[in-house]
Amino acid sequence: MAKKQKKDQALANNRRASFNYLIGETYEAGIQLTGTEIKSVRLGQITIGDAYVTIRNGQAYLNNANISPYKQGNQFNSDPLRRRKLLLHKREIAALDEAVMQGGKTIVPLRVYLVKGFAKILIAIGTGKKNYDKRQTIKERDMQRELGKNLKNYH
Repeated sequence: MAKKQKKDQALANNRRASFNYLIGETYEAGIQLTGTEIKSVRLGQITIGDAYVTIRNGQAYLNNANISPYKQGNQFNSDPLRRRKLLLHKREIAALDEAVMQGGKTIVPLRVYLVKGFAKILIAIGTGKKNYDKRQTIKERDMQRELGKNLKNYH
């Protein structure tokens, strides 16, 4: 009897994305990784805080995502910050490219997780927030926190 896995265990989250961008439509993409990279990802040794997605020649690429070298990988380890190809359908790539061409929008990675042993990344079309939008987000978050404290103390 095989042990059950969680549906999609998050290995990395980009918490700054929702603070810096208004998140629009999301897409799930596969990541083309080498053998030692997937082993590192399964151990949770990936950071996507500074990562972004570009589209070149009809292909989507994940840039600046840091996958730490696998300890037992020796000469098979690759550059931790190398550009990695994202696996998407042509129509999804076209939609992403069109959204970025409109201006003021970027493609932001939100989460990295495993689905049936394969590394997946959730990407979204993000519109950059202005400083006053960020201040409003902070104010709303503080109000929610204060409300939660008051409700907790009430009971």
